[in-house]
Amino acid sequence: MKILHIITLAEIGGAQSVVNNLVAEALRDGNQVMVASSEKGGLWDILPPDAERWKIRDLQREVSLLKDMRVMASLRKANRAFRPDIIHLHSSKIGVLGRLCLPASKIIYTVHGFDSVRHANRKFLFLEKLLQNKARHIVGVSRYDHVNMLAEGISTNVCAIANGIADHTIAAYDTNVLDKAKDVILSKPGFRIMCIARVSPQKNFPLFLEIARQLSDEPVNFFWIGNKEKMTGLPDNVFCLGEINDAHRLLPLADLFLLPTRYEGLPVSILEALCYGVPVIASDVGGISEILNGQNGTAVSSDAESFIREIKRYMNNDQLLANARKEARRSYEENFTINLMYKAYKALY
Repeated sequence: MKILHIITLAEIGGAQSVVNNLVAEALRDGNQVMVASSEKGGLWDILPPDAERWKIRDLQREVSLLKDMRVMASLRKANRAFRPDIIHLHSSKIGVLGRLCLPASKIIYTVHGFDSVRHANRKFLFLEKLLQNKARHIVGVSRYDHVNMLAEGISTNVCAIANGIADHTIAAYDTNVLDKAKDVILSKPGFRIMCIARVSPQKNFPLFLEIARQLSDEPVNFFWIGNKEKMTGLPDNVFCLGEINDAHRLLPLADLFLLPTRYEGLPVSILEALCYGVPVIASDVGGISEILNGQNGTAVSSDAESFIREIKRYMNNDQLLANARKEARRSYEENFTINLMYKAYKALY
């Protein structure tokens, strides 16, 4: 089988991790795979070498009639050159452009967080409704997304497939590049709380800072990994370590993983924490409550008081934290492996 994966941006993020995992599994399964995306980004560095690459110079998240017309021309050219059996679209921007110009009979479209359209960019919701028949399958990454697509009138061939990730604990990595970040983290005493995310309105960095400020008198330090810019004016117990390749390798140094976010699909960063046996406290949005069961972590209201209450509960109870670590790893193994995700997509293919 020949599979063409297309995603809007090649920068590293949750959706890109899903693409990379699906590509690796499809190649192992004896398929030919091509990936198309924006010209620059870390995705190109982590893709398996056997995957063909199609870089699109004008592809961006912002809407531009001229550039988007060029993108669609490039997509048609890729389709003619590769002649795929399956065209797998990822993310809302390419979900629109791809369905406008590529054969609907070959398209699977994964919506990586429907709230990014339903709430954050509702003005584009009409396009999702209009184009729902231009794909063989539309996939939500959580039951939450599935239910809300149906509620918005998007009901043609819609299903849910949970994200999955490779078992990072058995993978071999060159960890030399992580040594500096490790030294910073290990130099800070006490309880350690980590977040791996870009700094954006969605990820709610101000709430992260407020939580840290209110716990400034406690023996706890907070580490944010993923900021592009140098962050200033931080509380004394907050450390922003910048963008780091394979940042998930730092998760074993954390006692808890924190994700104060405004909307999500099924966050890969949370799955990575569970994979390493790190309990999670995260905003109760999107499919997060489908991941966190109260034993492997907790989904809470998006306010500082709710986060702080749960942090203190784990900080003050060693046995609770130890049990949560075991449950985190168990929940990953039973629900969120790459094998489970790939089998579900293979059935659609």
